[in-house]
Amino acid sequence: MHITSLPSPFGIGDFGPEAYEFIDFLESSGHKYWQILPLNPTYSAYGHSPYSSDSAFAGNTLLISPEILEKEGYVDLQNHILPVSDPQKVDFETVISFKQALFEEAFETFKSKKKDIQKFKTFCGEHASWLNYYSIYKVLHEKYNDHWIKWPEKSRNRDINELKKIQKTEKLNIEKVKFLQYLFFKQWQHLKIYASQNQVSLIGDIPIYINHDSADCWAHSVYFKLNKSKEPTKISGVPPDYYSETGQLWGTPVYDWKKLKSDKYSWWIDRLKQNLLLFDIVRLDHFRGFAAYWEVRAGDKTAEHGRWVKVPGKDFFRTVKKEFPKMPFIAEDLGSLDKDVYDLIDKFKFPGMNVLQFAFGGDRATNSYLPFNHQRNSLVYTGTHDNNTTLGWFESLDGNGTLHLNEYFGTTITSDNINGLMHRAALNSVAKIAIIPMQDILHLNAEATMNIPGSSKGHWSWRMTYDKISVSGAVELKALNEVYGR
Repeated sequence: MHITSLPSPFGIGDFGPEAYEFIDFLESSGHKYWQILPLNPTYSAYGHSPYSSDSAFAGNTLLISPEILEKEGYVDLQNHILPVSDPQKVDFETVISFKQALFEEAFETFKSKKKDIQKFKTFCGEHASWLNYYSIYKVLHEKYNDHWIKWPEKSRNRDINELKKIQKTEKLNIEKVKFLQYLFFKQWQHLKIYASQNQVSLIGDIPIYINHDSADCWAHSVYFKLNKSKEPTKISGVPPDYYSETGQLWGTPVYDWKKLKSDKYSWWIDRLKQNLLLFDIVRLDHFRGFAAYWEVRAGDKTAEHGRWVKVPGKDFFRTVKKEFPKMPFIAEDLGSLDKDVYDLIDKFKFPGMNVLQFAFGGDRATNSYLPFNHQRNSLVYTGTHDNNTTLGWFESLDGNGTLHLNEYFGTTITSDNINGLMHRAALNSVAKIAIIPMQDILHLNAEATMNIPGSSKGHWSWRMTYDKISVSGAVELKALNEVYGR
C-alpha cells in the first residue's frame, strides 16, 4: 500500500499520525514488511503516477504532514481551510492547492525565525550532488512554465555563468525548493526509524526510467540517447504482451549504457544509494531492462516496431555489489523473459516475484506462478498495484479460471471466500516473503484498483479507511501469519 492511500483529514495520505498508526497495525498483526510505491514527485500531466517523475532523487512534497508541520511550529492549521475530499480517493488538484498555501507559511516561518537553520544546512550539504541542480531546475521550470528543452539556450544547456546568475537572482526560490525537500526527508526518516523500532522493514521501488522533462535528464543529458538538440532519438516501451496488443509506449528517453559504463555507472550508484537511505529493500522495476531493453524510434505512436538492445547488466551489478555487498534488491521479473534475464537474476541471486492472479486458468503443471512451483528465494503476492484487486479479478474470471481455482483449493470459490483462500495460499508458499495488498485484506472490489497499465488517467488515487480494521482483525491476521510460519 502506498503512502497516498493512508487515511488523513487532508485529502491524501502523508507522513503524519495515520502512518504511525498503520505501522502500529502492522506490528500488532504480525507483519514484518510494508511495501510502497516510489516516493518521487508526481504530476498532473502524468496522472500522478509515481513512475513518472521529474527527479530520481527528490521526494514528493505532497506527502509532507501538515500536523507535523504544526507540531514543529511551522504552520497554524487554523489559518487554512481543510480540503473537502472523498475519503476513498485522492483529489490531487485540491490537495496541491491546499498544501502550496501551507508550504508558503512554513517557508515564511523558516525564514523569519531561522528555525532549524543548521540542520537545514547540513541536509543541503549531504544532498548537494542532486539537490543543487534539482532546485535550479524546479525554479526555471516554474519561471518558463515549459519543458526544459524549450528554455532559453543558456539555461537549457546549463551554461555555468548563466547558472551562477540564476543562483543569485533566484536565491530565495531555490532555497524554498531545498527547504521543502528538507521537510520531506526529515519527516520520512522519523517514520522509517519508527518502523524499524517496531521491526517493520520498508520495501521501496525504483522505476527503471526517468522522464525527459526531468532534472536528471537536464543535468545528465549525456547518459541518455538524445540528439544535438537534446531531443530523444529513441524512447522506452515494452513489446506487445499480456497487458496490451500493441505493447506499451512509455515514451521516456532510454539510457546510453556505453556512457554509463564509461563513468562506472556513477549516476545509477548514486540513485541506488539515495533509495537505500529511504528503504531497507528496493524493488527494481522492469528488471528485464538491465539485461536488454525495448527501444522504439522517437515519434512512433505504438511500441510494436521497436527492437531489443543489450545492456551490460552483469558488469553493472558487479559494480553495484562492490558498493552494496548485501544487494538488498528485488527483481521485478514479471512478464515474458529470456535466458539472459534469468542468467542475470541467478548470477546475483536476486529474489523474483510470483503473482497468484497469474497462476490460474492456464497450464496446470508448469505455470511458475502456481504455489508448488515457487522458489524459496522469491516473494509471493496475491496481486500488485498493476493488478485488479483479488475480488475484482475473481469476478472477471472466465469459466476455465474459476474451474482451476475450484480444483486447486478443493472447494467452490465464491466472492466471499476468494480473498481468504488466496491470502492463505500466499502465506503457505515457500517464498520467503509474502505480500498482501491492503485492498485484498479489506476484501475490496475492482473500484479499489490502484492502476491499470497502459491507461494514463484516473488511477493512483485509491485511499483506505479505518472502518474495516479492528483490534480483532489485527489479532486474526497475526494468528494467520503465525499458522504459516510468517
